[in-house]
Amino acid sequence: MAGRFRYVTPVGARDATGRTARVYAQLADDFGMARMPVFRTLSPAPDVLAATWAMLRESLLAGREPRNAKEVVALGVSMANRCPFCVDAHTTLLHATGDHRLAEVVAGGGTPGDPFHAALLAWARDGGPAPDPAAGYLGTALAFHFINRMVSALLTDDLLPAGLQRSRLVRSAGGRALAGAVRRELPVGASLPLVEGLPARPEPAWAAGTPLGAAYAVLRAVAEAGGELLSGAARAVVADTVAAWDGTHPPMSGAWLDGPLASLSAGDRPGARLALLVALAPYRVTDADVAAWRGDRPDEDVVRLFAFAAITATTALEPRLAATMPYAGGRS
Repeated sequence: MAGRFRYVTPVGARDATGRTARVYAQLADDFGMARMPVFRTLSPAPDVLAATWAMLRESLLAGREPRNAKEVVALGVSMANRCPFCVDAHTTLLHATGDHRLAEVVAGGGTPGDPFHAALLAWARDGGPAPDPAAGYLGTALAFHFINRMVSALLTDDLLPAGLQRSRLVRSAGGRALAGAVRRELPVGASLPLVEGLPARPEPAWAAGTPLGAAYAVLRAVAEAGGELLSGAARAVVADTVAAWDGTHPPMSGAWLDGPLASLSAGDRPGARLALLVALAPYRVTDADVAAWRGDRPDEDVVRLFAFAAITATTALEPRLAATMPYAGGRS
């Protein structure tokens, strides 16, 4: 598909109705951007769109933790997942917090001078211990493990035409344009009406009883439901393979898929293969991988299958990330 969107045609703002229209409206108010490609690409599945927005809003945008610190987490996770679109976007948003030097140091692969920011980056990017057990940092990390996979599979790499977002001047200018929205203090929980009526899993212990915990519980339930597009045998292969994953990037050769897929029928392999790619190496999803599974399935099914794969990987990482967050007197 031409343009920045792959495999789906987004719902336009003028055509949006119901839950989708309400998400678009809140996104424009709270994020300061009316047409964010990340969320437009999820719009064929309104429940996935709303749950993803709620998780992002209640982790990154709202809450007591400083926005610049949470942007460091978003950047670190996006770097670990090799998601250049998200790295560029959140470098710009870190500029928008006013911390211009920090934005360019992190984007350039350096170590922040502030020990707290350096430790957050090391935790998010490299798996080191985190300096603060605050739910907002863990929630932001999990949100981006999910979103990075959706973005890498469904969007091209460029945030702006011709890769202009990689210019320091463009990132700084973009940050200034978004500064007003980014620096506003938002009330927690305002996204939850957008996910009313959707299924939910139990809230996680690290955020139980909070809007962030409620948002994550809905995202898990909605995204996991996409597994129904696969057979039971294919779902089991995906779940078992991701459970045994060590968190590293698979070899460039596709041979790592041969073992897991060997037990499946020919009809089940394309869907399981695609789900495993989205879960463990989404930047390697090709047109041929999608076409082999898709057939005449609608855009909604593409979003749902990818969401199932992304949440499977995210929930596998959750206990590892939580376990590396011992209290060390961080800040809020």
